[in-house]
Amino acid sequence: MTEETLIDTSSGGAAFPELTAEQFERIKAFGTVETVAAGDVVFDEGQLDPDFVAIIDGSFSIVRRVDGQETLIARHGRGRFLGELNMLTGQRTSLAGRADVDSLVVRIGSDRFRDLLASDAALADVIFAAFVARREALRAGDGAGAMRIVGSRFSSSALALRSFARRQRLAHLWVDLDDPGIEDVDVLLAGLGVRRGDTPVVITPTATLRRTTPGELAAHLGLTFRTPAGHVFDVAVVGAGPAGLAAAVYGASEGLDTVVLDSVGPGGQAGTSSRIENYFGFPAGISGGDLVEQGALQAVRLGATLNSPCHVERLEHSEVGYGLTLGDGATIETRAVVVAVGVQYRRLPLPDLDRFEGAGVYYAATELEAQACASEPVVVVGGGNSAGQAAVFLAQRGSEVTICIRRDGLEESMSRYLIDRIEHAPNITLAPRTEVVGLHGDERLTSVTLRTGIVAAGTATQREVSCTGVFSFVGAVPFTGWLRGHCALDDQGFVLTDRDLPTPNGGTLPFETSCPGVFAVGDVRHRSMKRVAAAVGEGSSAIRSVHEYLARPHR
Repeated sequence: MTEETLIDTSSGGAAFPELTAEQFERIKAFGTVETVAAGDVVFDEGQLDPDFVAIIDGSFSIVRRVDGQETLIARHGRGRFLGELNMLTGQRTSLAGRADVDSLVVRIGSDRFRDLLASDAALADVIFAAFVARREALRAGDGAGAMRIVGSRFSSSALALRSFARRQRLAHLWVDLDDPGIEDVDVLLAGLGVRRGDTPVVITPTATLRRTTPGELAAHLGLTFRTPAGHVFDVAVVGAGPAGLAAAVYGASEGLDTVVLDSVGPGGQAGTSSRIENYFGFPAGISGGDLVEQGALQAVRLGATLNSPCHVERLEHSEVGYGLTLGDGATIETRAVVVAVGVQYRRLPLPDLDRFEGAGVYYAATELEAQACASEPVVVVGGGNSAGQAAVFLAQRGSEVTICIRRDGLEESMSRYLIDRIEHAPNITLAPRTEVVGLHGDERLTSVTLRTGIVAAGTATQREVSCTGVFSFVGAVPFTGWLRGHCALDDQGFVLTDRDLPTPNGGTLPFETSCPGVFAVGDVRHRSMKRVAAAVGEGSSAIRSVHEYLARPHR
């Protein structure tokens, strides 16, 4: 093992603060003081819920093991503490912590550690800031997190894994089998102990996951739902977009036992936006991914439990309020529910669509999708803000962008600041009254057929254009099938709430559905504004209604 640390801890800063004697005294109240012998491991790779360890005296090495090789990631000495963000998110550790010499420490179990964070805000700020900074250092450390995702950039399965890892802030190294710098893919895969048919592959310190999915990876990492039998939450938030995360932040901060469930991962549609420039408080704009990442961290910091991917399949009444049945059969008991599942973009009615999804047809425009297009010509379908943000982002990455809309212009559906950006971008072309009617290519998309004009009027013309990416942002379908038969929906599947209910019961609270104690916020709600700021406002406001509902005498 090399003695040079992969992450420099000497400068201290937010990632590696030194605790004062007074802070150690406050920490001791929640744990035990004990001696750790040289060579002893205080947490190991693949472990769930490791102890929090603060070093009174001594030294510890943080190491990773890959392919039989051990690398020194960091070294901590007197006054420092061990751990990173997994101690709050609940995922398995990817590194190991080992005493270099006989050391004196304060050790705190996971439950008491959360009590410490909840009761001592000043210490919690120091510890949380360090954990976040260490995770970022691992993410930037070229694979220092010891998890590798191996696959093709044109594989929808590999893209799903990479998107999941990004949304979960998982430190990982992406191995692109289509990278021209790889001389022999088969030799590379053989060296990893896998074959082409095994991809996409995820390699962690404790396992090699072949042809895996985000759900299987989440289960392996310990990110799936884990709660003792009989536990009842105050509120379960279904959906982790801006509305759901805002509800989680306010619920947890106001003392509600809060769990958040999402079928993909934190973010929702906002998480796929490359740049949001009209959100209050960010004059230079902020990416949707960064915004929801901060929201998810804030919710965890305040005590909410986030689980994904967790697909809610059924809502049922129970003795305590409601039971939510997940895709794996697990049931969550909760006194109230906030529905924030959002919507998904409609799939284009095109032949061979399945074959090209993830290999040229995308429903998000982040760095992952932009890298697959590599500054080549792309088509954006849709005239809303998400489409405009995607077009500007892809144009800034060097692509020639064609925006296809069925209308004559963008004024009815897009914010003015985005229209101005599009009009001044030399590599963005607006194609009104135009739609994509054909996809072409072998292993990946290479061209599309565009149709302009009105077919019934005999004015339609078609042309084939080069294209490596179609980015679809059309229509909106709510995820509400699991609510049918329980909550009143409109004819499109959006949830009716409070004043929009056909037969108000007189006691309906703001954002409450036809099911007492079930609330709906964000894009999934009938007549919602479909803006991030509005979703955040609804999510936070709904918690007031949850409190009022739980305080009712019959509860």
